[in-house]
Amino acid sequence: EVQLVESGGGLVQPGGSLRLSCAASGFTFSDNGISWVRQAPGAGPEWLSGINSAGGYTNYADAVKGRFTISRDNDKKNVFLQMNSEKSEDTAVYYCVKHDGLSTQNGKDYWGEGTQVSVSA
Repeated sequence: EVQLVESGGGLVQPGGSLRLSCAASGFTFSDNGISWVRQAPGAGPEWLSGINSAGGYTNYADAVKGRFTISRDNDKKNVFLQMNSEKSEDTAVYYCVKHDGLSTQNGKDYWGEGTQVSVSA
């Protein structure tokens, strides 16, 4: 059974940092691209960042480019999202999403349960 378990969310002040983690199991982790997607209250899902299976290629949405960094550890089957210079508009539920191939150009097939990030003074 594929499982993606996010952790690391919480309350952070504007300008602060958080590091999200996604622990994967139930599939060959090094065979799949992974993305982070968020959903704010009343809004649709917003893709933020993706990393290919080997970790050598990453891409970012303009909203987070230069502030967020995605990485992965294939030995430990984890993906991370380092979030710096947090803004109030970053408040959302953050999801780890598996792609059905090596690249993040492949379709998304599994989502985690999400972790809440709240940015407020």
